[in-house]
Amino acid sequence: MTFPEQFSFSFLDKLRATYGSPFYLYDQSRLEEAAQATLAFPNAFGLTVRYAVKANPNRAILQLFHKAGIHFDASSVFEVERILQAGIPASSISLSSQEFTAEDVRILETGITINACSLNQIQLLGEFRPGSEIGVRFNPGKGSGGNNKTNTGGPESSFGIWHEYADAVKALAGRYGLKIVKLHSHIGSGSDPELWKEISNSNLDLVHQFADVHTVDLGGGFKVGRVEGEITTDLQAIGAPMADTFRTFAEQTSRKLHLEIEPGTWLVANAGFLVSTVQDLVDTGARGYTFIKLDTGMTDILRPSLYGAQHAMMVYSSAPTRLSKKDYVVVGHCCESGDLLTPAPGQPDVLSVRSFPDASIGDIFVIAGAGAYCSALCGMNYNSFPAVPEIMLEAAGTRVIRKRQTLDQVLENEYF
Repeated sequence: MTFPEQFSFSFLDKLRATYGSPFYLYDQSRLEEAAQATLAFPNAFGLTVRYAVKANPNRAILQLFHKAGIHFDASSVFEVERILQAGIPASSISLSSQEFTAEDVRILETGITINACSLNQIQLLGEFRPGSEIGVRFNPGKGSGGNNKTNTGGPESSFGIWHEYADAVKALAGRYGLKIVKLHSHIGSGSDPELWKEISNSNLDLVHQFADVHTVDLGGGFKVGRVEGEITTDLQAIGAPMADTFRTFAEQTSRKLHLEIEPGTWLVANAGFLVSTVQDLVDTGARGYTFIKLDTGMTDILRPSLYGAQHAMMVYSSAPTRLSKKDYVVVGHCCESGDLLTPAPGQPDVLSVRSFPDASIGDIFVIAGAGAYCSALCGMNYNSFPAVPEIMLEAAGTRVIRKRQTLDQVLENEYF
């Protein structure tokens, strides 16, 4: 993970003076580069890239990806509405949701497509839209991810219909005249080409049982390295053998299947930064720790507290270059012992130190890898802290793409 060359105390301080602290900062050029890389994913007979909106649903980012030719994967009817309100056509939207009720069926009238994620959802779709075309999400029996919180396949995952229940899927579809045209799976955060090849083969085994399927959606979860030592998925390396399996399948069956993928993190994670200020410095004595206290924390970036996730960090100072370094624990502004920004890897409740040049109150502190599952997944309004703004860094300068929330907005739905 590298920080943009233009980042300096002077550059960031000007932004801080303009927008306040803290704020999210997204690099448009990195978003555009990532979009083109995903659109170049190897495929045999056609490709649709769907952005997993849950990673970061900001309207400006949705519109940027739409302009690039990317479609969208929604995880709730609310995300569908959000995409539509961004001016994006329903034909570009596919819904795969853990929560889907009889009341939600109305969203299909907009023209979106849907992947049924349970036998109950197939029944709902059959009762309200008999004879329609649908996709079905299967749990392929295996998954991949750093831990069970990021693993979305296998027997410990509730996502999708267990692969051994294919006959029940066919029976339900037959009862209501549903035509299954897409098979979908999603295994979690992984970068192993062999595992992705195995999963694609598993999906193709299921395709044999569904004669009308013309599209296979292999989901997303392409791992991104946010700190040194973490692996970033090589899309060409995992895509090439998958494309070969599709060609082999076509030779054996005369069925040329369209491929869909659903990257989220891969598209936005390393294009985003959380810019904050060193608010205080405290220590717990000679045998303890020195803490950097920020004006941000789990209200804006929950991943370290939730997963023990690691993020690259940098201190920018107005002082002359400081050659000496010191070990610090970085914590957030919440009255919460779990508001820890430098946990041990995968252990959110274990303190870990990071080495930084001597920090001072007022320094700018930047957390990288904050484009995905940060503004969209946080403890917003805990301790009544308002949500922070989001800024887009463009070639011509910067612009606000979400303004800072006010306390009045935090309170506006309460009754007094």
